[in-house]
Amino acid sequence: MGYQDVYDSWKSDPEGFWMQAAEAIDWDKKPSKALSDLGDNMYEWFADGMTNTCWNAVDRHVENGRGEQTAIIYDSPITHTKREITFVELRNRVATLAGALRAKGVEKGDRVIIYMPMIPEALEAMLACARLGAVHSVVFGGFAANELAVRIDDAKPKAIIAASCGLEPGRVVHYKPLLDGAIDLADHKPDFCVIFQREQEVAELKEGRDFNWHGFQYGVEPADCVPVEGNHPAYILYTSGTTGAPKGVIRHTGGQLVALNWTMKNIYNVDPGDVFWAASDVGWVVGHSYICYGPLIHGNTTIVFEGKPVGTPDPGTFWRVIEEHKVRTFFTAPTAFRAVKREDPTGEYVKKYDLSCLEQVFLAGERADPDTIVWAQDQLQKPIIDHWWQTELGFPGVCNPVGIELLPVKLGSPSVPLPGYEMKIVDDAGNELPRGELGAIVTPLPLPPGTFPNLWNAEDRYKKSYLTNFPGYYETGDAGMIDEDGYLYIMARTDDVINVAGHRLSTGGMEEVLADHPDVAECAVIGVSDSLKGQMPLGFLCLNAGTEKPHDEIVKEVIKLVREKIGPVAAFKLCCVVDRLPKTRSGKILRGTMVSIADGKEYKMPATIDDPAILDEIKLALQGLGYAKG
Repeated sequence: MGYQDVYDSWKSDPEGFWMQAAEAIDWDKKPSKALSDLGDNMYEWFADGMTNTCWNAVDRHVENGRGEQTAIIYDSPITHTKREITFVELRNRVATLAGALRAKGVEKGDRVIIYMPMIPEALEAMLACARLGAVHSVVFGGFAANELAVRIDDAKPKAIIAASCGLEPGRVVHYKPLLDGAIDLADHKPDFCVIFQREQEVAELKEGRDFNWHGFQYGVEPADCVPVEGNHPAYILYTSGTTGAPKGVIRHTGGQLVALNWTMKNIYNVDPGDVFWAASDVGWVVGHSYICYGPLIHGNTTIVFEGKPVGTPDPGTFWRVIEEHKVRTFFTAPTAFRAVKREDPTGEYVKKYDLSCLEQVFLAGERADPDTIVWAQDQLQKPIIDHWWQTELGFPGVCNPVGIELLPVKLGSPSVPLPGYEMKIVDDAGNELPRGELGAIVTPLPLPPGTFPNLWNAEDRYKKSYLTNFPGYYETGDAGMIDEDGYLYIMARTDDVINVAGHRLSTGGMEEVLADHPDVAECAVIGVSDSLKGQMPLGFLCLNAGTEKPHDEIVKEVIKLVREKIGPVAAFKLCCVVDRLPKTRSGKILRGTMVSIADGKEYKMPATIDDPAILDEIKLALQGLGYAKG
């Protein structure tokens, strides 16, 4: 069956389609039906089934004879450590950890915050919560104390599991003082904390509140898996909200199991036993879906990588890991490839490794510019698949479904909607726009299983943020268009569509042109306020290592390129060269913050920013162009 057959079979009977997919999951009690309509555009999947995530991700593989297969490969170029954990070891470790948590009072429905770096223990903590039916909320390790405090007050955890430190190239990030500070700031206090002491830094434990990870597991009775309802929340994952208060995205147990398991073969094209590597972090949605849960549920080996694409030790790190661990499918963010390309534009490091095991590469997390995709295609000679999804969705909504059928790749497009999604492009009034026109991207309700059914303790905000503007649809917050073949192009966040003298233009389209210039490694375009035209585009360029050409010459050349490729209507005249762009730790460029600086508006320092010092550099660059006066 090809893509169209699979998609049509979903469309003709969505509930039957997902019920069939649910057959691949172990249920303590099978769901009596797929979908429950709660009214008022609220839905739940497999609500009355009973199952357990940890059983499906770990124990059942041991029961089915895969116990000796490697479940987790830990590869840390920062600490020069590598180790492998089999499914049987993983089961024993997780059952003991769960038993220790249970002995301290953690039960089904209790929340547990996990604040850890990229080490296998982070996955073990997630799985131990799932084993007990506790609801985990992973907060990116090293997050500022006040941001962690906000999440503690929202989730009200009974326990917090943390590591003593995280490691970045050349520095130790002290987690414990941040955790102590957050607990001091928070109104809600956890009953206890569990601290995994890393040898790079041993933290001080607070008597009576903090327990040593190994010590508190000593002599406890291992816990069995606790069956939970299909609509029991598996986790809360906070995603930055536009109003500053984070939104707690929740994921239901049954839907997540069914959807993630379905994607491993149909999208990512791996079979049980294959090695799958998502180079992300457990603090982000990719880490939940495709480092921890998806691969393990499907019986794949997953890689926990503690390092960076460059500098640990060189731009060949990705290729070393792929060759060494026989990775079949690799998933990373376009920003990681841009970093590698900037250091190794001609691919000298790619040639040093045997990548014959690698069958396909997936990119997500932000728009993959054609320039980066072409570079990766040339270097790797493998399908490079851009795909689109969101924290809210939990798995891809638009993708080239490699495991079903590799469709033609179109540069700049994540391809076609997957079963569960039927993307439409609408104007502000909700009218569907013709093919090729730019508008808001929406998909009809109900969303498929595995997506978020609600926000944690914030149903009104859920409806207002996602369901109100376009009744009957989920509003993605992204803008784009659909071509004559039904391929979707995601051009920008709806806030990044700029209006220049009445013309709606996509900043993503302009970035594509800038990235085409041979000296440009990375770029961003934002819309700044203009008294005459409403908004004007402004470009930032980061250049390739070793570029000798004068900056003003490169700026002139890219302005000319935009004029040629998009036309004078783009009014693209403002551009400057900077050393680096402000980004979140997951690699998204903070365009909204740059706009606020340019327009001299007050802004809140984004919680997820990688290095706040970059904002001062951007302000200086903007002042050189006559902006950021405030």
